[in-house]
Amino acid sequence: MEFVFTPEQEDFRQELRQFLQAELPADAGGDGDEETAEAWEFSKQFQKKLAARGWLVPQWPKQYGGADMGILEQLILQEEMAYRGAPIPGSSGIRMLGPVLMLYGTEEQKREHLPGIASGDVIWCQGYSEPGSGSDLASLQTRAVRDGDEYVINGQKIWTSNADLAGRTVLLGRPDPGAPKHRGISFFVFPMKTPGISVQPLINLAGIHGFNQTFYDNVRVPVKSLVGEENRGWYVGAALLDFERSNISGAAIAKRSLEQLTQYCRETKSNGGSLFSQPLVRNELAELAIETEVGRLLSYRVASIQARGQIPNKEASMAKLYHSELAQRLAGTGVQIMGLYGQVRPESPRWARLRGQFTMRYMTSVSGTIATGTSEIQRNIIATRGLGLPRG
Repeated sequence: MEFVFTPEQEDFRQELRQFLQAELPADAGGDGDEETAEAWEFSKQFQKKLAARGWLVPQWPKQYGGADMGILEQLILQEEMAYRGAPIPGSSGIRMLGPVLMLYGTEEQKREHLPGIASGDVIWCQGYSEPGSGSDLASLQTRAVRDGDEYVINGQKIWTSNADLAGRTVLLGRPDPGAPKHRGISFFVFPMKTPGISVQPLINLAGIHGFNQTFYDNVRVPVKSLVGEENRGWYVGAALLDFERSNISGAAIAKRSLEQLTQYCRETKSNGGSLFSQPLVRNELAELAIETEVGRLLSYRVASIQARGQIPNKEASMAKLYHSELAQRLAGTGVQIMGLYGQVRPESPRWARLRGQFTMRYMTSVSGTIATGTSEIQRNIIATRGLGLPRG
């Protein structure tokens, strides 16, 4: 299948490239892991500029802050932004919650939450995983008990990205612990400033604070915080994961990284010639170029399904699985090619090659095959829902 963009879509891509060229610093192109106050403030201001053009959510209706474009315009925007390393803080609201609210939310919920996402004024986080419920998410134990016009939430979530910065959260809770585990879960949205919520930072292998653990102690939220039906939240939450797994960003980041690594190999001398002249290095780069293109086409396939008004499932799992494992292969190849220089972090600019980006990606990409559903889970989805194989 050949994916072709219309002339209007290509014009949008060129307009977007000109905008990014003008608004981003010349050294943009990191992985968005920087957690300094300056980086966070720049990313928020940059997001505001996108929102002013309706480009944060171009496919959303104008009444909710979008530009009435299509899914493919959103694909183009995500692809170009990721390729340039443009910062988008709290993208869970943009890429995941917004589309889910359009499918399952009430009109009141849409009016309350969607404009804040589209304007960039509200950052969201996602309360899914728990210390004992990660891959088997349906075994989560956080309680959400109905008490009159409120739900009372008690429990703990972990690996909550940007919980320390977010204004609101998505949460999966269990109103009925006696129900079958997939049918006893509800989906909630509410402010992070609600009394009873506390946040503790988690520092990852690379020394970066992106994750947090969150605690809920008799947190009371109004009944209107429930999205969809009580005890049917698993299906709302699963749809959110499908949107999360289907983005083009992984393919665009891989393309940028490979181009940087290829240029490094052309410029770096070794044994009387460039690294690029060595057959083993050249073959590795060629293989990664093919794999990167395959990843891009997998993401285009997901976008084409969304453009037809359908929700990708096995196709989203294929894209997520492929991109997360490709990121590890690409990072590993870069570190190997650089030798001992590949172990130097950005804090030592004299010795770090390519600003230490591959060193950091080598560490941060480890979590990519775990987050949003492990590679094993993605393969199970592909096997059962894609190939029709029986459950083991």
